Amino acid sequence: MRSVLSALNRTAATAWAQPPTTAAMRGPRAAFKFDSICARCRRQQVRSYQNMADDPRWLSVVDNPARIVRTGRKHGPGLIILALIPIISFGLGAWQIQRLDWKTKLISKFEDRLVKPPLPLPSRVDPDAVNEFDYRRVYATGRLRHDQEMLVGPRMREGEDGFLVVTPLERDGGRGTVLVNRGWISRSLEDQKSRAAGLPQGEVTVEGLLREPWKKNMFTPDNKPEDGKFYFPDVEQMAQLTGSQPIWIEQTMVPDMVEAYDRAAKGIPIGRAAEVNLRNNHSQYIFTW
Repeated sequence: MRSVLSALNRTAATAWAQPPTTAAMRGPRAAFKFDSICARCRRQQVRSYQNMADDPRWLSVVDNPARIVRTGRKHGPGLIILALIPIISFGLGAWQIQRLDWKTKLISKFEDRLVKPPLPLPSRVDPDAVNEFDYRRVYATGRLRHDQEMLVGPRMREGEDGFLVVTPLERDGGRGTVLVNRGWISRSLEDQKSRAAGLPQGEVTVEGLLREPWKKNMFTPDNKPEDGKFYFPDVEQMAQLTGSQPIWIEQTMVPDMVEAYDRAAKGIPIGRAAEVNLRNNHSQYIFTW
């Protein structure tokens, strides 16, 4: 028995002398070792806080809490601009809503005039009354004065450069002369000799839309009638040059691709369609603002 007990004691002593295994590290001795490391870190933190507290320049957040201080300075221009942006956007959006309502009603009024049968153009037309008949279909009979023809351009159509042909229509019986926008021709047909088919002789009847005079924008240069160059249709100016009434008629035709190609080849001006061509993009502007 004595030899057996001595053997067990030697075995136990050898086992305690070996390094701990993974399972042994999970025991209370390992926990004490890790706790001692954390305690060492805490002691270092406490010493660092004590050193900071001994520094006369160090201020504690507890002893000196944050306070809201009024500086007394006025807001800068950047902050004012940022505050004005939503106000301005709201105002512009409201303005575009009003413009959308106005444009929609205007287009509806013009479309109502288009569906009515054409009226014969009176002998004398009051220019101030044209506004009440804008986009009204009319027709007039007379003789086209090709010798007083005016080409307005450049004007693009389907990627091709050209002109608008403006010809005075001289009516018989002292009914006066009016200006007719006959339509578009290619620049290659600028010379009348190259488009004899587009210069009808004798009495003709022109049907088109009675329109208000055009308004020149700031980017369009002034006309040079002495050189025969017209960049925009100045109705008053053209009427004075040709002895016509300041009445502008845009000749219309049925939209047809084959007819348009045939006219372009023969030099016959391509008239516009009898439709309202006012742009109405105010809905997009509303969402933009």
